[in-house]
Amino acid sequence: MNAPLSNLTHWQERCDMAAAFRWTARLGMNEAVANHFSLAVNPEGTRFLINPNGRHFARMTASGLIEIDANDPETMNRPDAPDPTAWGLHGSIHRALPHARCLMHVHSIHATVLASLADSRLPPIDQNSAMFFNRQVVDEQYGGMAFEAEGARCARLLADPKITTMIMGNHGVLVVGRTVAEAFNRLYYFERAAETYIRALQTGRPLRVLSDAVAEKTAQEWEDYPGAADFHLSEIRAMLDEERSTYAQ
Repeated sequence: MNAPLSNLTHWQERCDMAAAFRWTARLGMNEAVANHFSLAVNPEGTRFLINPNGRHFARMTASGLIEIDANDPETMNRPDAPDPTAWGLHGSIHRALPHARCLMHVHSIHATVLASLADSRLPPIDQNSAMFFNRQVVDEQYGGMAFEAEGARCARLLADPKITTMIMGNHGVLVVGRTVAEAFNRLYYFERAAETYIRALQTGRPLRVLSDAVAEKTAQEWEDYPGAADFHLSEIRAMLDEERSTYAQ
């Protein structure tokens, strides 16, 4: 167990987030110093941890995450102000949706290819893609970078707590989870499912699409599967610890 640094709260959550950042970079799912993860740390969901402006995912640390308040109009005047699009997108969602505890937004390759298709829905063609059946929404009204107006519009698309994934047309993907582990697990599986779908399309052969009944049954089985997300993140942290990674500093 990594010991918390003095004066920092939510230490284990910070370590979970830093590990998720590091592993996302290792998987090549981030983009330069863009993309952001955030985690609500108060019951109302308005105070949240987020990556600092300009820091690469591969160098993220638990202590380096900043804590900000979605209802503080002076946030962007802070010396450690977040990236403006991070404030616009994540601030808007945390301000409006208390159930959206952890948000992960990336421009990963296969999710972004999917988001670039005229029909960006992910159909249930295998067990992984069935995880997102009736739990995804496609944003078809991309209006530019995710500053506050765009972020508020995106927040409205996530109002239904059943929606776990927003395929951001012409942009990327955003997943929602109750914990860091749950959100990261979804992010990982969405990218895998999108890759399977894109590769299946490349064959030019007919797709074997699950029935709605089987797809919904499988999605529910994913939701009820005991401990899968927690085990996934725990193993990532264990591997990083074995490498003497600095994520938990």
